[in-house]
Order: sequence, then C-alpha cells, then structure tokens
Amino acid sequence: MTAMQAGVPSTGLEGASTKLAHWYAACTCARHEKQVSRQLQDRRIECFLPLYRSLRHWKDRRKELELPLFPGYIFVHIACEDRLRILQVPSVVRFVGFNGQPTALENSEVEQLRNGILNGVLAEPHPYLKLGNRVRVKHGPLAGAEGILIRKKDTYRVVLSVELLMRSVAVEVQAADLE
Repeated sequence: MTAMQAGVPSTGLEGASTKLAHWYAACTCARHEKQVSRQLQDRRIECFLPLYRSLRHWKDRRKELELPLFPGYIFVHIACEDRLRILQVPSVVRFVGFNGQPTALENSEVEQLRNGILNGVLAEPHPYLKLGNRVRVKHGPLAGAEGILIRKKDTYRVVLSVELLMRSVAVEVQAADLE
C-alpha cells in the first residue's frame, strides 16, 4: 500500500473550517492524477487517490502498473471556502458540481471506499450500474457499503458506484458477507 493510495497526510485545515470539511471530487488533466496527489500532499491537503494494479502486455514485455480507479478525478477533503487552494495546484481543472458550485460527495461513499482500499480490498473499474440486485456488505473492511451484486465465474462481486461521478468499481466479496 503506497502513501498515495492512503492519502494519509493531515488536512492542513485548522479551527472552524475543519468542522465544515467534506469530500469533493476534483477533475485533473488526463494522466496527471498521481502528480496532483503528490502536490496536494506536499501542501498538506488531505486527498485520496484510489489505485488498482493492472498487468499490461506489450510485444517485448509485461509490466504491472498502478492506475487510478477513477481516471481524471482525485478526492479532496476540504471546507468549501478552501477550494481555491486546490484550483491553484497545476493540472487541477475544476471541481465536479452544478451551476459553478462544487458538490460534496457522500462522506460514506468515499470513507467506505477508502477504508476498503487501505485494508487491501481488490477493486477494479467497472461500467457504471444503476439497476440490479442491491446488497449491503455486513462484514469486513467494506461493512455498511451498498452496491449491486454481480457474479463473475465462481466469485461474487459488488459494484460500488459514486453517484456524482457516475463511475463504478467492482470489489470481490464472500457470499457470507452479504445481506
């Protein structure tokens, strides 16, 4: 687990603004997510960049890469008033939102995903799903997370969606951990 995945540095926000902090999704330039994450950590801004491992094949070699689960996005935990600090980071384009205002993500969505990644849950990108058999994870690092159940060969997967981004990730779970 890399420090980039964990997004562990302190928020850098003191006083009353910490109470108003929420998770926001910031759009980045293509393939600049890791660079933005490093710059945010250097500025002591709490961020979260979920990564997954992918084995890529070329004619002459194979390589395992760490790629963002949500290409083009990084999650930041800030008070809305501090959004200018994020927009000043090179390669940050804008916040996800409506009518020019950033929209806060559900804290539970980000925290459950973050907790799962920190505890070694294997996740990979999945096409966005809105319909299907909804389940809740009862046990493990993703306890309380709700998603859509799918089967892949002999394993169960739960597709967790971030509604605001309209993006999903699939995580493998045991059947006994679901309700």
